[in-house]
Amino acid sequence: MPEVTDNRGVELETDTAPEIEALLISRWRSMTGAQKLELVLAMSQTVRELAVAGIRARHPQASDREVLLRLAIIQHGSELASAAYPDAATLDGL
Repeated sequence: MPEVTDNRGVELETDTAPEIEALLISRWRSMTGAQKLELVLAMSQTVRELAVAGIRARHPQASDREVLLRLAIIQHGSELASAAYPDAATLDGL
């Protein structure tokens, strides 16, 4: 796929057709700050849900607490998660 540049001359590597990418950029530019925030929050929630689904698939017997701890480790790293949740340090097979 050829490289595409944005209006600032920045090269973008993408698997999206340039005309579609231009439509997306135009739509994003037309959104209000609140609309952009809503979009980002929705995407963040989707990523969290996917991470939890992955944890549950890998650890089907995990309690809700264990899922929370494993998610904290994914999001923040073992050291910070263990500082916030000392029982996170007891998990194995991360």
